[in-house]
Amino acid sequence: MNISVIIPTLNEAACLPHTLDRLCQDRPSEIIVADGGSTDETIHIAERFAQVVNAPRGRALQQNFGAAAATGDVLLFLHADCWPEPGWQAAVRKAASHRDFLAGCFQMRIDGTRWLYRAIERGGDLRVRWLSLPYGDQGIFLRRDTFSQCGGFPRISFMEDMMFMRRLRRIGRVRQLRHPIHVSARRWEKTGVLYQTMRNWMLTVLAVWGGVHPYRLKTFYETVR
Repeated sequence: MNISVIIPTLNEAACLPHTLDRLCQDRPSEIIVADGGSTDETIHIAERFAQVVNAPRGRALQQNFGAAAATGDVLLFLHADCWPEPGWQAAVRKAASHRDFLAGCFQMRIDGTRWLYRAIERGGDLRVRWLSLPYGDQGIFLRRDTFSQCGGFPRISFMEDMMFMRRLRRIGRVRQLRHPIHVSARRWEKTGVLYQTMRNWMLTVLAVWGGVHPYRLKTFYETVR
């Protein structure tokens, strides 16, 4: 069972080397960096580790382009500032080999020492367990045929992970592995831990249960790199 890792990027030179270096410790058969037009050193860095695919800007489109170029049986979508601990390939293969497997994610570990980060991690665990709604920074993986059957990520510029998982959970439940994925604390550090967390939950509620289109919500979310 081959796993294709797909990473959408846009000017991620600051964090991409660390992510790719950690990721390669497990010697994955394929890493695809789907770039949306970076103007820094992102592409040059990625070419040392991965196949680079040029895609229209927008994480959903970039991930779909990366998936189209992938050859693996299982697709793992990662953010550029997130990396699963060594042993992740064995964990993904084991989960994907189950007959009732639909999709999965990792346990989030935010790279920061504040106690609030531990609370956020716990909230992320409960969100997956109760609602089957992991965020993209938890590392979403699923079989290629399931991804195709669901039509890939919706062609929207914001909250594509939530909308895709909402579509998936109509079929079944998402499995969270007891395997850590390290997540950069840069967004929380820039905008404030409580503010960022409450905003994430508010946007999720409005989009998933309130029916508010992500285009209307995007203005409330600042890009951080």
